[in-house]
Amino acid sequence: MKNYKYVGKSITRDDSLTRVTGEAKFLADVKKQNMLYGKLILSERPHAEVDFDFEEALKIDGIVAIYTYKDVPKIAYNSMEWFTGVTGKRDEYILNEKARYVGDRIALVVGETKEIVEYAIKKVKVIYTDLPVVVGIEEAKKDEHIVQSETNLGFRKYIETGDYEKAKSEADFVVTDVGSTPRTHHLAIEPHIALGEIDDYGNLVVSTPCQMVFTVQMHLARVLEIPFSKVRVIKANMGGSFGGKQQPILEMTAGFATWKLKRPVMVYMDREQSIIGTVTRNPTKQRIELAVKKDGTILGRKVEVEIDGGAYDTNNSSVTNALAKKLFRLYKFQNQKFIGEAYFTNALFGGAARAYGGPQAHAITEINISNAAKKIGRDPCEFRLKNLIDPYDEDPAGGPNLGKAAIKECIIEGMEAFNWKEKFNHIREQETERYAYGVGVAAVTHSTGYWGTFPDFTNVEMVLSGDGTVLAKVAVHEQGCGTITSLTQMAAEALDLDVSKINVTEADTFITPYDSAGTQASRVTSVSGGALKEAGEKIVEKLFDTLHRVKGLNIEDLNTDNGIVKVKNSSEEYTYGEIAMMREKHLQDYLSVYVNHESTGNPASLAACFAEVKVDKKTGFVEVTDLLSVHDIGKAINPMLVEGQIHGGTQFILGMALCEEIVIDSKGYVKNATLSKYHTLNVQDMPYVRSILIESEDELTPYGVKSIGEISAVAPGPAVINAINHALGTNITDYPANPERIIQSLEELKKGED
Repeated sequence: MKNYKYVGKSITRDDSLTRVTGEAKFLADVKKQNMLYGKLILSERPHAEVDFDFEEALKIDGIVAIYTYKDVPKIAYNSMEWFTGVTGKRDEYILNEKARYVGDRIALVVGETKEIVEYAIKKVKVIYTDLPVVVGIEEAKKDEHIVQSETNLGFRKYIETGDYEKAKSEADFVVTDVGSTPRTHHLAIEPHIALGEIDDYGNLVVSTPCQMVFTVQMHLARVLEIPFSKVRVIKANMGGSFGGKQQPILEMTAGFATWKLKRPVMVYMDREQSIIGTVTRNPTKQRIELAVKKDGTILGRKVEVEIDGGAYDTNNSSVTNALAKKLFRLYKFQNQKFIGEAYFTNALFGGAARAYGGPQAHAITEINISNAAKKIGRDPCEFRLKNLIDPYDEDPAGGPNLGKAAIKECIIEGMEAFNWKEKFNHIREQETERYAYGVGVAAVTHSTGYWGTFPDFTNVEMVLSGDGTVLAKVAVHEQGCGTITSLTQMAAEALDLDVSKINVTEADTFITPYDSAGTQASRVTSVSGGALKEAGEKIVEKLFDTLHRVKGLNIEDLNTDNGIVKVKNSSEEYTYGEIAMMREKHLQDYLSVYVNHESTGNPASLAACFAEVKVDKKTGFVEVTDLLSVHDIGKAINPMLVEGQIHGGTQFILGMALCEEIVIDSKGYVKNATLSKYHTLNVQDMPYVRSILIESEDELTPYGVKSIGEISAVAPGPAVINAINHALGTNITDYPANPERIIQSLEELKKGED
């Protein structure tokens, strides 16, 4: 393992104090001269033609405009398109002609103050003409009523490697499980918001806490028919996203209203609107078959997944593809069949959500793996070890090589640290009349970028000034997880310069060079970090080149030491700043570089989670008493921030496992659109999360890094469900395992015993 000066060190983020004290300023704190406020009117009906009576609302002093579909450009878009070379089914508009779900965008009210806007919205009369409603996958499959187009089937994906049916015929057992995953909300602390304005040169400027400024620029330019060069998008300080702010939502309405009114317009959402009017994690129904030999060899698997895509196409194809591909990059059996179908329904549509398809892909399959181990009488960890991938295995579905995969080390070290054998074999002996105890395990995988699938590159301009400080212009989107700090450490390592002297920017389409994909696909540390590493190395080359050309020094005699270039066998040395001034004076060249950096690989990011639970058989409540998350991290750039990601990811996915779900009733109405009814895990519900980092240092990525932010929010879910099933002897496969579901499972188990 290599020794580094800055990489691998737990450096505190510069903005930590201001964030925890509340001093940090977010977009909602911004005030512009002559600024207006805008708020959407969201549909209260699941499917309806809409008309309006604005007479009373328009009488209110301070109301500037109320817009509907009639006022916006009739140019459709698909908010999941993220670069000009990708196209999807375009069926969204800034404001929609009719309501296709509760929460659909049907009008925008703009006024001088928030108070005026809120009051006017109450005076707007919406006249609904109800249409037939399609709720849930089963109703959608009937095609009795069509949400849009000619059929409710929005997308279908089929992948098969090997011959599953042959593998099934040769198996000693075929273990089948049917389950489901819920529609969940991202629940970022900061609700959605965007600010538009016109600058002194007539450019449309949109500030937004988003994940992809160039994507927002592309959509605004297309829909508003403005040249790309006249649209500036600035990444604002962000209060969390988890995928919810990946695709443009309010940016389109803020941009439209600003361009129309030629005044700054801030469009905002309250918490309820953020829950029902943005995007969610797609719910799924799944059927898994696993063909197994008595000796524990998995011969093959069949995975059938049905996805509720909601009312608009958006990510129907993207989430289905992402879910599918992850299933081929964890276990080394060659015979696997995947069938995925995404359906339109009259419900809030799906979008990017942390780990994009990963939680759904592993939710039921990892329960099925543990059930198969139980069926053949094997320890679930030993069963996984027999079948998990090895380093440098190929993806049988044709994806990138899996790289220096250390998932088996994750299981082995996790078993020891968790005291797995003892707990698995004896914890149930603690059972009392009221409480049951159990342990569970799950293994998962994720990507480290888009390499091998989509364009995965970024550009960096790095400038070394005469004072010895460095400005790195790169289109990075800090989401609150410490990305800027980690990337600064990578730049510092390449430059051999203290982090305090390096400024890494956030994204701005007029200032930062182009980036192909923004903050998605767990690509930032690998791709943006790789770009900064390459740029830093080229800066050092220029430092040496300057001394060679100006001072006649041999390059092989030069070395760096924390912002100073020293000469071998000499006391002669020069600061970086001195060399920068030297280059400008004598060589008529600023000491800067411009780098177009392409991703160098996409090794599998891997993790295992071990969970211990205590289940109250009377109330159905679950207490997670111990949780160990083990990650093949490749290389932890900042271990403290990595552990923070693991803690946050655990909380995120335990919500899906135990309590979180946007509930839509049989008529299409949302039953829990507020935090009083949308239940998530609070601090008192959380276990103490332990973590182990396996540093495999993959050769395919800069400094050997692999992703952590998304994969951290996957394995704890199925691990906890497996622990619940181990404790109770149940086979719960529907998420979340809330108290009602647990009590129901216990009652069904008791009936079966009777």
